Amino acid sequence: MNDQDLIYRIGITLIKGIGIVTAKQVIETLGDASFLFQEKAQRLERIPGISRRMIAEIHRPEVLRRAEQEVAFIEKNKITPLYIREDTYPSRLKECVDAPVLLYFKGTADLNAQKIISIVGTRNASPYGKEMTENLVQDIARMYPGTIIVSGLAYGIDICAHKAALKNALPTVGVLAHGLDRIYPPAHRSVAVEMLEQGGLLTDFMSETNPDRQNFVKRNRIVAGIADCTVVVESAGKGGALITAGIADSYNKDVFAVPGKATDVYSAGCNSLIKYKKAALVTCAEDIFREMCWNETQEKRQPAVQRNLFPDLTSEEQAITEFLAGKEHAQLNTICVELNLPVYQLAPLLFELEMKGIVRCMPGGMYRFI
Repeated sequence: MNDQDLIYRIGITLIKGIGIVTAKQVIETLGDASFLFQEKAQRLERIPGISRRMIAEIHRPEVLRRAEQEVAFIEKNKITPLYIREDTYPSRLKECVDAPVLLYFKGTADLNAQKIISIVGTRNASPYGKEMTENLVQDIARMYPGTIIVSGLAYGIDICAHKAALKNALPTVGVLAHGLDRIYPPAHRSVAVEMLEQGGLLTDFMSETNPDRQNFVKRNRIVAGIADCTVVVESAGKGGALITAGIADSYNKDVFAVPGKATDVYSAGCNSLIKYKKAALVTCAEDIFREMCWNETQEKRQPAVQRNLFPDLTSEEQAITEFLAGKEHAQLNTICVELNLPVYQLAPLLFELEMKGIVRCMPGGMYRFI
């Protein structure tokens, strides 16, 4: 990729009126962002979702000038831009409908590592919350070294997760609500610098972007989308951690929550997630591994072997088993569509397979082949 391509890719994120979804549709239609700036207005008007007002914005010289400025910043600070159509872009995040067109990354971590876990929670972490976070990360490092721990570099549970990962030699990535020209909060600068050598810092915000309140909600979707699962350690009844959990659930990602006392303010959110089956209860890392089926060997999950192990399945049960065996997991509605089975027929079949120990139901209406 040359500088001019990068200028155009940054440029499309700067056009007023073109959001993430429209930008991705345009890129899909044209093949790359460069054509948006090179095509004449008459051609652009034919693209679905592009209005005359947007075309006027595209042709404003300030757009590409600002993009050129950002390219200079990227090169000076050795930042890696991650474009959604390239293999270096985080594959888990790419599957999310509102994944950013462009990310900015500085660090050493492989954002497509085999296992990635996001750990989030309150900024007002209690000794119990900190202890649970440290124990979870320590056990993850012991059983699955190389797992990336993702969080938001905020006070409380976030920074505790990052520090625990560094202490246990796990790569850890902080997702920022601002550009890479600053660190917020400033008190975490030394940890952030250490993370650059053992993980990294990631954002979809350009330099000169302040950590404004609305940016933290946008940041949370990356925390949720980039990982295999999200663990909420402590949270009040409202807050950023619950928002992240909700986003992860909407992405059909596994969500876990550490329970706390019914009277603890900063356990109310976790207890509510568990109560209303929005998250699976976890008290140790082993609970996460079991729900994620990370303890299962690859050989046990091969479809050919499993077909021989369950000769007594009905044809419909066999079809469900073979469909799930070829996937990490699938949502109930997806199974209905793919196998052409109505919910009222599929639900009891899935329940029967659960009783036989072949299928596991997970949070968010997801099903996994064991």
